[in-house]
Amino acid sequence: MTTRHLVDPELAPMLERFPELHLSRETLPQARAALAGMTARSAGLLPAFRHIAVTERRVPGPAGAPEVRVLVYLPENAPRPLPALLWIHGGGYVLGSAADEDQLVKAIVVAVGCAAVSVDYRLAPETPHPGPVEDCYAALKWLHGSAAELGVDTGRLAIGGASAGGGLAACLGLLARDRGEVPLAFQLLLYPMLDDRTVTATDPHAHVGEFIWTRDGNRFGWTALLGHEPGREGVSPYAAAARAEDLAGLPPTYVGVGALDLFLEEDMEYARRLSRAGVPTELHVYPGAFHGFDRVPRARVSQAATRDYTDALRRAVRPGA
Repeated sequence: MTTRHLVDPELAPMLERFPELHLSRETLPQARAALAGMTARSAGLLPAFRHIAVTERRVPGPAGAPEVRVLVYLPENAPRPLPALLWIHGGGYVLGSAADEDQLVKAIVVAVGCAAVSVDYRLAPETPHPGPVEDCYAALKWLHGSAAELGVDTGRLAIGGASAGGGLAACLGLLARDRGEVPLAFQLLLYPMLDDRTVTATDPHAHVGEFIWTRDGNRFGWTALLGHEPGREGVSPYAAAARAEDLAGLPPTYVGVGALDLFLEEDMEYARRLSRAGVPTELHVYPGAFHGFDRVPRARVSQAATRDYTDALRRAVRPGA
């Protein structure tokens, strides 16, 4: 059975262009190289964002770990202090880099009027949990501690990411809440990868996960991050945020996901639980949309999604703007 007939027609061309991923330890180096090559080839073809200063920094990493590479985005000539977004890239916990989402981050900076710091966390399986989320926490602490230097308002810090980046952002939100060192104003979770138990579901949703990020890819990503088969008892909520028993006290949250995305039900359930825990929560489900659909900028459903999440972030960190 195929779900192709359910795909929004404006999104369908992406399925012809995007290579099918068959991830394994053997194919992972080639997949990483292919993704890096795609990023490099597209760099000169994409529209330029003027008046954004981008710098590369190396910030202190977790105890006993290497420094963390971050990209810092500061809009020029914008009044200080600025709200700031810590952005975490996607890639199933095993792929990607901050550079891959450079255009996306710049678009958010322009649309919202904020600073941003994008994190190059260490990837699994070479660095399993807790390395990736601790790298993100180290970057968040650096952002908070460097607020005066960067011209950032520590009362208006948000975290966010897409796919695995959204999953790490959700875990980071829990970690920041529990450590009590960095206050957060908002978390922006775009089709986040939240629950390793989706891999082992006995009654999986029949109409999700056919395209872009599949069940096989999901199993590989979770296994790489956890260091064992997903679905076991005792998985840390700082690795899989859906495992958290208590969601109270988290910052206001936006969750957006496509109706054909493998993560549909885990994302809807997380939003439901956030709401039940008293967390102001905004949930959007986009019909005809598969994983990563918003990377088709001319599709109306992608434009709607982009407008929805940038509006939500702007309302959270620039009230009244």
